[in-house]
Amino acid sequence: MLCTTCHSTAVEVYVQEEMHLEVIAITNQKGGVGKTTTTVNLGIGLARKGKRVLLLDADPQGSLTASLGYQQPDRLETTLSTLLEKNIQDKPVLPGEGILSHLEGVDLIPGNLELSGLEASMVNVMSRETILKNYLDSQKGAYDYVLIDCMPSLGMITVNALAAADSVIIPVQAHFLPLKGMEQLIGNIQRVRRHINPSLSVRGALLTLVDNRTNFAKDISRLLRENYGRHLPIFDTEIPVSIRAAEASAVGKSIYLHDPQGKVSEAYRNLVEEVIQHEKSREQQYPVGRSR
Repeated sequence: MLCTTCHSTAVEVYVQEEMHLEVIAITNQKGGVGKTTTTVNLGIGLARKGKRVLLLDADPQGSLTASLGYQQPDRLETTLSTLLEKNIQDKPVLPGEGILSHLEGVDLIPGNLELSGLEASMVNVMSRETILKNYLDSQKGAYDYVLIDCMPSLGMITVNALAAADSVIIPVQAHFLPLKGMEQLIGNIQRVRRHINPSLSVRGALLTLVDNRTNFAKDISRLLRENYGRHLPIFDTEIPVSIRAAEASAVGKSIYLHDPQGKVSEAYRNLVEEVIQHEKSREQQYPVGRSR
């Protein structure tokens, strides 16, 4: 005889587990704005809060992979390109295949130059925009967060990241020209939402490399909030410029280990709290078992 209570509980756990995975694409079409540094330190910051986190390097340059200590990503046997190629060919991916563990509690799917070759070959692939989503769907229940470090362009790999994501974080350098490029980026995100992923949202723009000693940086912050704040969420947290953040990437550590008392560590801890609070407010708005 079927136990109705047990069955109900099992269904609830399954729904909760399936809804628990939050995929965040960290993207900007301009390079050098702090995407990789943000991916590393937001991811490890979430792990320090007890979250299960997978970091995914979707940039052929392999900057995220190198920042986590794998200085020669092109020598790695299994990378994101390997897993996506298997998905294209309908070959099974083994549990944990290609996933590397970092000493600070996050997992990593590395990326390297093979992604460039894969991107070129995806032109004639059926449902090419959702290959990454198909792979990440298999990871539901294994992680609370997946953070995708995107390349600085809107190629097919980045489109895949946006198609797979629930939300986007946009790091913006505190300078005039990167701020001016925001409109093009937002337009591209809106096109992906319209044609591929209707549930994609912008979680927020994040001001990075901020030099608070200058009035110029303060003016940029004010411009961002005045010009975009009515239409685009903007994080309260601003990430200050610091050589310590670059040093941390060079030694394969987070800023929390490299400079635990520094201003960048404090800023990323604040960013982690903002992201977690956003999740809590969403859970209150959409309790388990309720459709979104």
